[in-house]
Amino acid sequence: MTKILKSALLLLCAVCCFTACSDDNDNNPVVTKPTMFHLNTPALAANGVYDLANSKVVELTCSQPNYGYPAVTKYTVEVATNADMSDAKALSTTFTTAKMNVDAAELASTLTNLYVAKGKQEKDFPITAPVYIRVNAVQTTADGKDIEGTSITSNTITLSNVHLRFSLPPVKTPEKLYIVGNFNKWSWDSALEMIPVNGATNIFWHLVYIGGEGDGAGIKFNQTKAWDKTAAGFNEIKINPAGEKASDIINVNGNIGTSKPGWYLMIVNCTVEGRDIKYNVSFNEPNVYLQGACTASGKWDLLPENLFTVPATADGEFVSPAIGNAVAGGPTNDDPGVRICVKIPEQDWWRSEFIIYNNKIAYRGNGGDQTPRVAGAVGQKVYLNFTTEAGEIK
Repeated sequence: MTKILKSALLLLCAVCCFTACSDDNDNNPVVTKPTMFHLNTPALAANGVYDLANSKVVELTCSQPNYGYPAVTKYTVEVATNADMSDAKALSTTFTTAKMNVDAAELASTLTNLYVAKGKQEKDFPITAPVYIRVNAVQTTADGKDIEGTSITSNTITLSNVHLRFSLPPVKTPEKLYIVGNFNKWSWDSALEMIPVNGATNIFWHLVYIGGEGDGAGIKFNQTKAWDKTAAGFNEIKINPAGEKASDIINVNGNIGTSKPGWYLMIVNCTVEGRDIKYNVSFNEPNVYLQGACTASGKWDLLPENLFTVPATADGEFVSPAIGNAVAGGPTNDDPGVRICVKIPEQDWWRSEFIIYNNKIAYRGNGGDQTPRVAGAVGQKVYLNFTTEAGEIK
């Protein structure tokens, strides 16, 4: 009897274990690649008009892909102006439900960009035309990561009449420009920030050393400290033939290079043509002047005897002639002080002046008079490093 009881207990345990294992498999479904995913056509798609300027959202609905079980899914809407979706662009906003309220403003700006890429200009708007839409779905983990092998794209639907006004902000000239090159090992961390000409915010300048050999030679500049589509090299600029050293500038593997390595006063004039920013760049002599009351003559003319010497290397110092008249400095713009400048063609000298504060070059840019004025004694000289932006009077 005891043996029979033990056998029955063992059989019961085996059944329980089998049942438990079966339950575990049911709670952990196998990830499968979906084969069906349908985007529904809205009721207004054929004959209605979608006026994006006067709408908040465009509602889309779809079925969930046939994963075989309810799954956390990310939906990305893609829109196009070509029926074959050859110019499809994904909207940045994604959705986690099969009902998607697409922001009308985002849809309008995306479509405007697509039409601009086709050559349309602002004067060609408003446009009423079909818009083609599809949705990409992908299963995600609990922390939002895509699960490989679960992506599927829906059918394409047509909104036959979408009324679109020009929906892009105006293109403006850059607020900042930065230079990198072999002089700083092409590091955006130590990029030179160009200086706006006072009162002419579309014109920037800086002293820069252009040199090097081979693939790493030359410089580039950009509106941001990053390698992106707005970075400008030789092919993205127009060289001003009136620049004093324009003939030195050459194309070095797409970089702005030179046949005569050395220092240049680089001046970038930015203009907007359509939705493109154009750069007209002058390369001039690297002339830096001591100016005004501190000079031997005390005059405000840009005199040759007040020119700084120019170093031969990227890390060298520009050195002024000796200060000829002591200037005490002071808190107001009426006080005499050490003043320095470069000359931008067709601009007053003070629109590109700078002084030394705390052993650093301080540029006037679009600011007012630089006060307090900086003192200088007879016989002292000014030392400037335009690669590190360091300066000293000693």
